[in-house]
Amino acid sequence: MKTPNDSRSVLAQVMLPNQANPVGSVHGGEIMKLMDACGGVAATRHASGNVATVKVDELVFYTPIQVGNLVTCEAVLVFVGKSSMEVKVTVKVEDLMKENDCHIALTAFFTYVAIGIDGRPVEVPGLLTTSAQEEQEYEAGKRRYEARKAKLNR
Repeated sequence: MKTPNDSRSVLAQVMLPNQANPVGSVHGGEIMKLMDACGGVAATRHASGNVATVKVDELVFYTPIQVGNLVTCEAVLVFVGKSSMEVKVTVKVEDLMKENDCHIALTAFFTYVAIGIDGRPVEVPGLLTTSAQEEQEYEAGKRRYEARKAKLNR
């Protein structure tokens, strides 16, 4: 068993002009790529092996991200099945030219599956929650997991 903190991952990057449209707004795909990289690190740490992204919940941007902003992604496991892991990825955006201007730009759940050397899913350690907040996140993740399974089995 591993705790969410055992696998937590943080990735930060300043947004550059080549990541944006002509008016300076960063492409959503660039942010999704950072989120997937950060979430993938957390899942790989938990699995101690290779993982593959299998699902991404919707991405809703609460605020635009501009060239020059610092984007920080934080990923933490919230639910673990037999071989799958749900990772919550939170993106914060900071205008480095303004004091105390850091806020959440979006949050999404990424699902990864641990993959063995034969390319097939492998079992991963369970998730040990250590706080009421982690337990709430785990239960919500379990409900999403069960809903996905039910939908696939129709």
